[in-house]
Amino acid sequence: MSVRGVRKAGSMTVTSAMRGTLLNAATRAEAMALIRAR
Repeated sequence: MSVRGVRKAGSMTVTSAMRGTLLNAATRAEAMALIRAR
C-alpha cells in the first residue's frame, strides 16, 4: 500500500474546479469566501 501527499496527522487536502458561473471572478470570490468562513 502506498501513501501520496501530506503525511502529517490532521492535515487536509483541498481540490477545486471552477465551472459555470464560478468562471466570473466576482462570483468565484464570493463563493470561496463563503466556503472559507465555514
